Amino acid sequence: MSTITCSKIVLIGDSGVGKSNILSRFTRNEFCLESKSTIGVEFATRTLLIEGKTVKAQIWDTAGQERYRAITSAYYRGAVGALLVYDITKRQTFDNVQRWLRELRDHADSNIVIMMAGNKSDLNHLRAVSDQDGQTLAEKEGLSFLETSALEAHNVEKVFHTILTEIYHIISKKALAAQEAAATTVLPGQSTTINFSDSSGNMKRGCCST
Repeated sequence: MSTITCSKIVLIGDSGVGKSNILSRFTRNEFCLESKSTIGVEFATRTLLIEGKTVKAQIWDTAGQERYRAITSAYYRGAVGALLVYDITKRQTFDNVQRWLRELRDHADSNIVIMMAGNKSDLNHLRAVSDQDGQTLAEKEGLSFLETSALEAHNVEKVFHTILTEIYHIISKKALAAQEAAATTVLPGQSTTINFSDSSGNMKRGCCST
């Protein structure tokens, strides 16, 4: 069974929105009530089966504090996916989504797969951002969207599966285009590099999110 390594998926968003617990829930099925703020960057890996293929994802947890922004901005480069997280109980974290999107688009590849997650849905009684607000912003920005709860493991698996499936489709399309190009033009000593600058708009595959 072949393995496609998704070299980098970044978790971004304000400090305290639950990025580290989303990472630990997804990669280790753990949740820590007393988790501390991430210093700099941490990462973990997990392998999933996507459409019959083994996909290995390396998830990077970037610190949300302002003082680490200069450090973490370099880590956006090379990312093939991003999960932008806000806290449904803190309106400011939602209002800052646009700022994070601008920063991501400034530093990441233009075809990076981005998904938005409203975390801490288990605290519905403290909600400050409606589900509709999240949906509306996601539609405006052309992003997929789900509300999650790292505490209850709600939709955590689904958000990463959605991102990885879309990444897999992009990689598969690039590989097919490269194979077709190689079949018509083969130069001695030439190697094939798959990048994420879309040059084959004829084939279009959507995300499998439901």
